[in-house]
Amino acid sequence: MYKQYQLTYDFNSLEPYIDALTMETHYSKHHAAYTKNLNDAVEKAGIENKSIETLLASLGKIGDDKLRTAIRNNGGGFYNHNLYFSTMSPNGGGEPEGDLAKAIADSFENFSLFKEKLTALALGQFGSGWAWLSAGPNGELKLSASPNQDNPIIEGSSYIPILGIDVWEHAYYLKYKNIRADYVKEYFNVIDWKSVAEYYKRARDI
Repeated sequence: MYKQYQLTYDFNSLEPYIDALTMETHYSKHHAAYTKNLNDAVEKAGIENKSIETLLASLGKIGDDKLRTAIRNNGGGFYNHNLYFSTMSPNGGGEPEGDLAKAIADSFENFSLFKEKLTALALGQFGSGWAWLSAGPNGELKLSASPNQDNPIIEGSSYIPILGIDVWEHAYYLKYKNIRADYVKEYFNVIDWKSVAEYYKRARDI
């Protein structure tokens, strides 16, 4: 059974950047539904004991079209939101340190340019989707964007997401209405770079 990430902070802890009602609705309704629907679909498909990464990387092996679509959409939603919620913190913001900071500088020249490029991907995603920072097995970094609940794993990339900006409207509309740019700008104030660094280390060590 796939388990929803358990928050280590309260729904109101990310205010004023992300409001409590958005957090509660996003986590308790949307993310919970993705988790339940994924588990239901996996059970119907007779799939057991696969990591979520392995499952998403092998969707083509699922013969039933409806179950494959259900697992793609809900499995992506489950994975993406686990990453999203686990890389935010009331003590977030600032810039990364150590190996991750060096990798960002090597890949994007400096943190400011990295932030600018990731923001552009988030704002440029038409409709619902995500903007990603992903890491390769040798520690190299890559930026990308995906529609809906897709991610680099589903898309067949060898890169593993280590940070994702959710630009579905349910992630920001209650507070920011249709001004996605304001949400993306404030999102950087809650990024938990220590958590992102942990994901980076795992991706690099695979």
